[in-house]
Amino acid sequence: MIDVIRAGVLTTVQDLGRHGYRHLGIAMGGAQDRLSLEVGNRLVGNRPDAAGLEITFGPVVLRFPRATRIAITGADFSATLDGKPVYPWWSLPVQAGQALSLQVAKHGMRGYVSIAGGIDVLPMLGSRSTDLAAGFGGLGGRALRDGDRLPVGVPSARNGSGFEPDAPGFGVKAPAWCKFALADEPLRRGRHLAGQALAVAVRVLRGPEYDSFTADAQHAVWSDEWRVTPNSNRMGYRLSGSELKRTRNADLLSHAVLPGTIQVPPNGQPIVLMSDAQTTGGYPRIGAVIRADLWKLAQAKLNGSVRFVETTPDDARRALLDERTYLRQIDAAIAMHEERYLRRTASAALQEL
Repeated sequence: MIDVIRAGVLTTVQDLGRHGYRHLGIAMGGAQDRLSLEVGNRLVGNRPDAAGLEITFGPVVLRFPRATRIAITGADFSATLDGKPVYPWWSLPVQAGQALSLQVAKHGMRGYVSIAGGIDVLPMLGSRSTDLAAGFGGLGGRALRDGDRLPVGVPSARNGSGFEPDAPGFGVKAPAWCKFALADEPLRRGRHLAGQALAVAVRVLRGPEYDSFTADAQHAVWSDEWRVTPNSNRMGYRLSGSELKRTRNADLLSHAVLPGTIQVPPNGQPIVLMSDAQTTGGYPRIGAVIRADLWKLAQAKLNGSVRFVETTPDDARRALLDERTYLRQIDAAIAMHEERYLRRTASAALQEL
């Protein structure tokens, strides 16, 4: 079990989401920053789709009654283990009784805590993810509260492996520091948000109703920066900026939408749908954030800024392949770490004989 000493404002159990139910009106859900959760699970020897904790606002304090192994990925929450600083993107051994504390994120929006064996709450429709809007999955379909206890599954790593609690820590390169995460964008000549940190750049495809917007609106989409408003949530990021007007305001039939879809309601302020978004909508779709960049959008802070970079379907597919290559490189690095660790332990055992 894991004892939740302090739950924070919005900490939930999440995995990679529910698949195959959107035709029934059920959101995919899952981790907003799927890439961070996938890496975290690899660092503790779990399957990539194992459930972990998504932390949005600290502080959070977790206590581990038994020795285990954890990894913290995503945003940097200035984590400490029994008061000693620990690094994100590292596989960390934890001894029985130790407490992990996470403060407010320095950079980014969401952090993930992966535990060897994964969070073992009851699966609902093939996923352990918490659907806050529908009120099911995770722990009672809600965010965690102080005093909760979370069950942990049996670790899949074999005995004597580099994932055991007494094995040394090791880390990987965060995706934000990798070349594949960069968006190749032209010089911008548009509205920039004064006093804001560097905007998060995400690549976007033109949407089905793109041509129904005015030339000024089309220019603003690619040239301006957009503020993430505080009334954003796991269902959608509501942005503020230039008003995006249409040349004709004809009604649209209800149509399918996906995470990443950029809708424009009558007020002209775009909404980017996120993991818990509805399955259908009626607002015009001016664009769609590519899947390979949804993790970057998930790390955009409230009141922070984002900018859209136009891309093509071919580039979107290449970006997804680059992301998968990054994960394969991590798999290879972990395999090399395992081999070195097993050699050292075997050598030490021979010396004792």
